[in-house]
Amino acid sequence: MKTIATIYIDGAFVTPHGREPLVLLDPATERETTTVILADEVDAQRAIAAAKAALPAVARTTREERMDWLQRLHDAVAAAEQDIVDVMVAEYGGTTAMATGTARRAAASFAIARRLLGEYAFEREVGGARVTMVPHGVVGMITPWNANIGFIASKLAMAIAAGSTAVIKPSELSAAQTEVITRVMHGAGLPPGVFNIVTGRGDVVGAEITRHPDIAKISFTGSTSVGKAIARGAVDTMKRVTLELGGKSPTVLLDDADFAKAMPLAALAAVMNSGQACIAGTRLLVPASRVAEAHALAVRAFEDLVVGPTRDPRVNVGPMVTRKQYERVQDYIRKGIDEGATLLTGGPGRPDGLERGYFVRPTVFGDVRNDMTIARDEIFGPVLSIIPYRDDDDAIAIANDTPYGLHAYVFGADLARANRVAAGIQAGRVFVNGLYDAPEAPFGGFKQSGLGREFGVFGLETYLEPKAIMGHDKGL
Repeated sequence: MKTIATIYIDGAFVTPHGREPLVLLDPATERETTTVILADEVDAQRAIAAAKAALPAVARTTREERMDWLQRLHDAVAAAEQDIVDVMVAEYGGTTAMATGTARRAAASFAIARRLLGEYAFEREVGGARVTMVPHGVVGMITPWNANIGFIASKLAMAIAAGSTAVIKPSELSAAQTEVITRVMHGAGLPPGVFNIVTGRGDVVGAEITRHPDIAKISFTGSTSVGKAIARGAVDTMKRVTLELGGKSPTVLLDDADFAKAMPLAALAAVMNSGQACIAGTRLLVPASRVAEAHALAVRAFEDLVVGPTRDPRVNVGPMVTRKQYERVQDYIRKGIDEGATLLTGGPGRPDGLERGYFVRPTVFGDVRNDMTIARDEIFGPVLSIIPYRDDDDAIAIANDTPYGLHAYVFGADLARANRVAAGIQAGRVFVNGLYDAPEAPFGGFKQSGLGREFGVFGLETYLEPKAIMGHDKGL
């Protein structure tokens, strides 16, 4: 079994002060694979001190210097694509397609940030004032296991473009992924202290980052409950926060949509990352007049999914990340049955032929009301709820009847109509007639799906503060 016993502080791999071991299991086999020695508060404090010491020099760097850093990071991450794919597949059961896309987006994050940095106007005249966009300072970054490497790259890229330094707390469930990306980024040769990576528990390392006065901003991706705790803790020192949280995303099939073409896409949206994605479209809204057709097509699409160990590139649905998550999904499936939804396919237990591993049967419920638990809670597994609606206004009302507002999908033949429905949905992103990769469009949520935005120029500006200087054009 592999042991990971270093963290990354001030440009070097060091032994953590923390001594707590955490044993990680392969979710496809339930075998122990990795022991990681977790960092503690002292390690977090050391990382913060290193980032703080490096900050003055980083903040004074030229645009060209930081563009060079970003190019080096891009090249290093792009060259390590296969290593990244392999570790994502092995550690949490990411599908080959998901892992490959994440690896490529991680490299692209640095290229996009480099281009934005090259053209962004850090200084401008506004209302007679000279306004300069200045970096916040030391940024704390907390990343999730389901896209750990992708979010490390996208957050760090924007912090570097802004002229900040970073302390990164990756998910402890992603220790092997973190080891790979840390080694790769270390090879880019940035100055010590620009980024520091400390793997530990959220209630230990994450809590220290949240309360420490030398952290100026926190960028967090994860659950809504943890995001709320971070926001509460950050207010004591008035930290800036960017929170990308949970979702219960609707997919709306309009009555003029080609269901046969749309349903396979709706199914893929629902089981994205084996259903373990904040943007998964797990509520399927269909016109009441076409419910029977929608049920039949959804069953066919879900039964065509391939479930199994994700080293097989044909697999669309891998295991849940842990036994705890597997049992959570099983509880929701039983709750859907108990609350009176119609089980159309799937159900409790593992798929046939998979006696070990945290595999869930891709499950579709029909006759779901939007007040049922399976329609309200973020399940984080391959479970789809089909909800009928009367007309476009009713579809929009149901789509918005949720505490979340991260993402949505709309399918329809009349593009103007589909866009009107999309405009009425309260979500940070809406995909119309497809699944898209939009790495520069703003990403974030309304309501309890978060605060602020990631990606592109909107993401860059969450790492900057406007500073206005006003005065006469003559000295005194």
